[in-house]
Amino acid sequence: MEATREDIEGLFELQRIDLEIKRLTKELDELPQRAIIVAAREKKADIEAKGEKVAELKRATTKKVTRIDDEDASLAKKEAGVQAAIDAAHGDFRNVEARTKELSSIVRRRATIAEDRAAVQAELDKIGAMEAQIALALEEIAAKEQQAIDSFQKQGGDLKLAITKLEAARGQVETKVDADLLRTYDRIAARSGGVSVGVLDGNRCGACRVPIDGGRLIDLRGQAPLGICPSCKRLLVIA
Repeated sequence: MEATREDIEGLFELQRIDLEIKRLTKELDELPQRAIIVAAREKKADIEAKGEKVAELKRATTKKVTRIDDEDASLAKKEAGVQAAIDAAHGDFRNVEARTKELSSIVRRRATIAEDRAAVQAELDKIGAMEAQIALALEEIAAKEQQAIDSFQKQGGDLKLAITKLEAARGQVETKVDADLLRTYDRIAARSGGVSVGVLDGNRCGACRVPIDGGRLIDLRGQAPLGICPSCKRLLVIA
């Protein structure tokens, strides 16, 4: 295969750059901050879901308080009216007796309501404590997530910058390699995922290390200075 010294040097430089880009890209993809951010967001979603349930419970409990307060206010108004009627009875003992029984019933009911109100308020206090715990947990997770994001942006940004510089350098090297040869290299690189160029080492491919038998070795040497390994189909530089 026809190739100049500059072509071969360019191929090795392309391979060096491509392998470094691959390494840095893998390092970027495997940054631990990614997992921390994902885990934090999943946990945040779980806690927010619990927060919604707590908020729903608070709304239902608040409605209970409202109903109790409304009933108590109505009874208080009724109690005042009955008391006023008793005060105005002026010796009508039968009326006073009936009104007094009614008043006692209202007072008992208000006492029961007061107990219910205290129990519901205790529920609200517990709900308030749960809300505070949820808010604190969300605050801690948000801080952890932001810390991971900041770290990822710094470390990941440095890696992306290094990759961008290597890609720019690759573009410069490409101009030094024959266009047909470059296309061949790119095809091999796309399927090999790593080393695309090797050096013939005696009777072995320098890339895959598979021995090449006599006839094929003679044919390969006839392709000097550049051939294709009959085993792995990578480019082989032949001295």
